[in-house]
Amino acid sequence: MALYEHVYLARQDVTAQQVEALTEQFKGIIEARGGKVAKIEYWGVKSLAYRIKKNRKAHFTLLNIDAPSAAVAEVERLQGLNEDVLRFLTLRVEEHEEGPSAMTRKREDSDRDRDDRGDRRGPRPDRGDRPDRGPRRPRDDASVGGGY
Repeated sequence: MALYEHVYLARQDVTAQQVEALTEQFKGIIEARGGKVAKIEYWGVKSLAYRIKKNRKAHFTLLNIDAPSAAVAEVERLQGLNEDVLRFLTLRVEEHEEGPSAMTRKREDSDRDRDDRGDRRGPRPDRGDRPDRGPRRPRDDASVGGGY
């Protein structure tokens, strides 16, 4: 059997539970045809680079599949008929990636970076070669609004 990475995009107005049900349906089809799903990753709702069928966002889901090509073809056929599935892409790979995918690692890294930054309203760091601007001057009310 061959190894595949399969990503599909579901409409943004379906719920995460409905996307999970779709994933279980596709997993059942693959298993009924002699394959197995090694890993399922729900990547969440993400913005699309361009509109697809009037949708600006979509639910992204990754499936790592170990199955015969007939099982993958059947899943793709059903996804083409399903109105909730916007797009899908299946790639044959030599081996599945161990651990979390790049998309999941990216989300975890950005969460960790956000925690490391903390509150940005503290004192500003030294600007090196720039001199200090000194205290701010009080604003003149006549200059606000263009002087009308």
